Amino acid sequence: MTTHTTRMLIIGSGPAGLSAAIYGARAGMQPIVVQGLQPGGQLTITTDVENYPGFADVIQGPWLMEQMTKQAEAVGTRMMWDTIVDVDLAGGSPFRATGDSGDEYVGDVLVISTGAQAKWLGVPGEQELGGKGVSACATCDGFFYRGKKVAVIGGGNTAVEEALYLTNHSDDVTLIHRRDELRSEKILQDRLFANPKISTLWNKTVERFVEGEDGKLHHLELVDTVTGEKSTLECDGAFVAIGHAPATELFKGKLPMDGGGYLIVDPGTPKTEIPGVFACGDVMDHTYRQAVTAAGTGCMAALDAERFLAAKEHAALEAAE
Repeated sequence: MTTHTTRMLIIGSGPAGLSAAIYGARAGMQPIVVQGLQPGGQLTITTDVENYPGFADVIQGPWLMEQMTKQAEAVGTRMMWDTIVDVDLAGGSPFRATGDSGDEYVGDVLVISTGAQAKWLGVPGEQELGGKGVSACATCDGFFYRGKKVAVIGGGNTAVEEALYLTNHSDDVTLIHRRDELRSEKILQDRLFANPKISTLWNKTVERFVEGEDGKLHHLELVDTVTGEKSTLECDGAFVAIGHAPATELFKGKLPMDGGGYLIVDPGTPKTEIPGVFACGDVMDHTYRQAVTAAGTGCMAALDAERFLAAKEHAALEAAE
């Protein structure tokens, strides 16, 4: 077992974690990033990216994360191929984390950027057609379906918001819900039902996403949850909107979380209730969930971490005098 020490320990290597690393390294904190099970985060399974500032042409998600990783390393970040399986926050700074490798990581500050994953239906064709007509983010991918027929699967706030958003690009949006009423807020339902571009299929679940001859999504196979009757719905794009699951299992009982399992931070900051522990990106953001907002909160975490360490060192000097 090896112990790795740093002024700034970062768990997670998506846009939030890598942005924190870039700012932290430039501030001389010599950060360590433990990359986790999915180095680069959700963008590594995203193909075309058109909405990340700074690129006039379409870029690829894996390429963007590769560039961010190289940038973080170039300014002094150590990237560790390991997955954190336990953390000790009880004693305050420094904080300790244990990797799947058996190695221990010790940081004067801890930045949590473990992200969140979209929940999927788990039916045939879903993963195979990811990026080829099946998506879990209308804000990310809706632009690619301008003037085309799209469907949204779900019945909560996220599904209704996605359906409404897609009307900016499509005149033919179908919301598919497994029940006969929505779970979303009434104000969102009112907007949905008032929008002539949106139709609703009640009591339907998707059994299969079916590929067309062009290798992209062609139609959905549906089943009625009441009668068992089967049907199909042709569409160019299908958006699974049944929620997200933040990667916060490590921190249960150690940090406050909201009802959805997202880490709670002081409003407008990445600060958790434990001084020196910061959360950034999708692990604390159930509203925006964009690469650019994650990167922004990563920057905030690094700046606040630097201030925390400066105050801690100043207090130590005063105590020594």
